[in-house]
Amino acid sequence: MEEYRTLLESGEDEIIIERSKFIGYAAPITTEEEALAFIKNLKAKHWDANHNVHAYVVGYNNEVQRYSDDGEPSGTAGIPVLEVIKKENLRNIVVVVTRYFGGIKLGAGGLVRAYTKGAKIGLEAGKMISKRMYRLIEVKVDYTLLGKLQNEILQKGYFIKEIVYEDLVNFRVLIKVNEVDGFKEAIIDWSNNRCEIIDGVEEYLTELDGKLVV
Repeated sequence: MEEYRTLLESGEDEIIIERSKFIGYAAPITTEEEALAFIKNLKAKHWDANHNVHAYVVGYNNEVQRYSDDGEPSGTAGIPVLEVIKKENLRNIVVVVTRYFGGIKLGAGGLVRAYTKGAKIGLEAGKMISKRMYRLIEVKVDYTLLGKLQNEILQKGYFIKEIVYEDLVNFRVLIKVNEVDGFKEAIIDWSNNRCEIIDGVEEYLTELDGKLVV
């Protein structure tokens, strides 16, 4: 996959609905074991809660999808939480919504809305991000081209990781994998083919609100 959505970090938030407290927790994970450990820890922390509802997805194509109503009426808790994860198109995520009953019954529709909201606030607290595949490209040019290339690269919105000053100027630029060919063509044009281009490693990098975070 060139891109997938997940969480930047663990998040936690809470909301009161008809005197019941709902605490939404969410975290990025990479394996089902990590998801189960996260759930186990929160159940131990909130051993006195009425319900600790959870859902998680694992895999770049959501190969593993699990949920639990944890005692709430079937279909009113775990599935709504799972649907929030899927609607946000997130990968490798675990969500737990803890409920402390406040004495007022919400009914099936009210429970669905409450657990949906509990999942959303947990995910929002964890900051939803994109993980996009980038390739590190090294561009070596003569010092006479330093200013021109730096200006062109930045103006076109590419991300310069660093500039190394050796016998030649070495631009180390992070490029989205689907833009690599176009970037190479542009470099050759800007430098009149007076350049050396070296392909580096590819890795998933974080984008928050459409901007690369490194």
